[in-house]
Amino acid sequence: MRLRDKVAVVTGAASGMGKAIAILYASEGAKVVVSDIKLEAAKETVQEITSAGGEAIAIEADVAAEADIQRLIDTTVTAYGTLDILVNNAGIMDNFEPAGDIADADWERIFAVNTTSVMRATRKALTVFLPKEKGVIINVASIGGLFGARAGAAYTASKHAVVGFTKNTGYMYAKSGIRCNAIAPGGVETNIGSTMTHINEFGMGRTQPGMAINPRMGQPGEVAQLALFLASDEASFINGVVVTADGGWTAY
Repeated sequence: MRLRDKVAVVTGAASGMGKAIAILYASEGAKVVVSDIKLEAAKETVQEITSAGGEAIAIEADVAAEADIQRLIDTTVTAYGTLDILVNNAGIMDNFEPAGDIADADWERIFAVNTTSVMRATRKALTVFLPKEKGVIINVASIGGLFGARAGAAYTASKHAVVGFTKNTGYMYAKSGIRCNAIAPGGVETNIGSTMTHINEFGMGRTQPGMAINPRMGQPGEVAQLALFLASDEASFINGVVVTADGGWTAY
């Protein structure tokens, strides 16, 4: 029970890595708020948790909306009295567009979900963390936030921004008992591909050399284990870092 009596919010927790993190956290004793834009799917995650003897509630939230972020954290505190762990997992892909083909609306939507939501949720969580001088923030970035040829320009830029935000937040609040780290997954078998619509052939073609050296796809549960470690007291001296989980993809 590495997270006994902790209260955790996990965004994008109706499927994929977010779902795996939520279920694992609950099995380790956390009270989990399963947040997702798809409420019915979030309730299914909650059902899996409660059926196994865990504790969780589902809260519908579009992380691109400031009002939803406010309501998510406020409802969590009302339900459980506090917040201890924030996992900013929700994210969407682009269509591998290079800079010359990006539409403003697509750029803005990707940044709203992948980056601005991380800032807003962190900003709101800090109102709970700072008074008690304790809290953990885990941002799900991507190896696309470390390299230039794993996605299109918008997704790549959005995840690079998450990496920088993580490092800055970890440093800024290090003396306040707050840790902020990021996970940079490689290829993981989730449904994020469903957020892609019309693949840019040129952009996809340019990323193929890097894609070809991926040793294997990962499973959401493998990333969840890392998220558990970073949330636990075992990681008390780890702050402001980005941990890659990609099966050796970027070691080439």
